[in-house]
Amino acid sequence: MENVGRTAEPDKRRLRREFLAVRNGLTADVVAGTGRTLAERARDLPELARARTVAAYVSVGSEPPTRALLDALRARGARVLLPALLPDNDLDWGEYGGPDSLARIQHGGKMALFEPSGERLGPDAVTSADCVLLPGLAVDGRGMRLGRGGGSYDRVLARLDRAGAHPALVVLLYDTEVVDRVPAEAHDRPVHAVVTPSGVRRFRA
Repeated sequence: MENVGRTAEPDKRRLRREFLAVRNGLTADVVAGTGRTLAERARDLPELARARTVAAYVSVGSEPPTRALLDALRARGARVLLPALLPDNDLDWGEYGGPDSLARIQHGGKMALFEPSGERLGPDAVTSADCVLLPGLAVDGRGMRLGRGGGSYDRVLARLDRAGAHPALVVLLYDTEVVDRVPAEAHDRPVHAVVTPSGVRRFRA
């Protein structure tokens, strides 16, 4: 298993660079249009439609936009939790109360993030979610997700496992980011569904 890890990580780093390069070449109009379409598709996803609590995130840069979806979820009465990055790359959580409840936080040399400005609920708050929206760069035919490499969401998934929590795991991507295969390590976990502008694909996670 150690050999698998040593082989997979360099491949992951290479793929991350490639996917980020494509994202960074997208125009503002394409990114904005993707956000509107994703909100429409994801809003009607059964896993989100019936969720009372959704753990989500605020997109930054050229990520598939999430803000329209956050507002749609909140408008229909869902409790929306958003992450706040901790110094060790773990995630705390706070409740989304609309655009005015966000603060732009610069974490050292990393990208600035938009985080909830209100009360912190603790890292375990995510275990109350009925659905977790995961950021990512790609997903393959098995539902294996390629993340950015910080490990924050690996900790989230491990925390859910320890708590015996089984929320729906959903990733939002551009169409070109659904691929045949991404490198996977022993700790990686598949998602249940991916939402792209062209539709929804489900996996047997």
